[in-house]
Amino acid sequence: MNDFFGNDTWIQAASFALRYEVFVLEQHIPPEWEFDALDTNQRNYFLLLDDLIPVATLRYQLKSETCFQPDRFCVAKPYRKKGIGRSLLFKAEQVAKNNGCRLSYLVAELTAQSFYERCGYVSCTPPFEEDGILCVGMEKIL
Repeated sequence: MNDFFGNDTWIQAASFALRYEVFVLEQHIPPEWEFDALDTNQRNYFLLLDDLIPVATLRYQLKSETCFQPDRFCVAKPYRKKGIGRSLLFKAEQVAKNNGCRLSYLVAELTAQSFYERCGYVSCTPPFEEDGILCVGMEKIL
């Protein structure tokens, strides 16, 4: 497997294809909700490929100069529960830390809360609904 980071068109296209598969087709989130104003040509993405197949992606964004906000993070169904997501998240956190971030904040689906807890995140909000899915805010000191 190979990982990539950047805003090259092909990285974004592969990331969007995986997000469409996971969020739109699998979780039934309307595409107009999934793809938003933050999906610009300048936005960086982490992408993991198995040969040429996109298996994991994460939209890299900052909430502030010192707060990383990983978003639109997903792993293709056949690749889940194999440590791939954890590895990609840790790589993204390291890039953020190297760029001066001291905190990571994310919005986790309640079904993924335990995954993020195992990655060192703690809940910091009560549950709320986002895009029709129950979520919780979580943070981690980097």
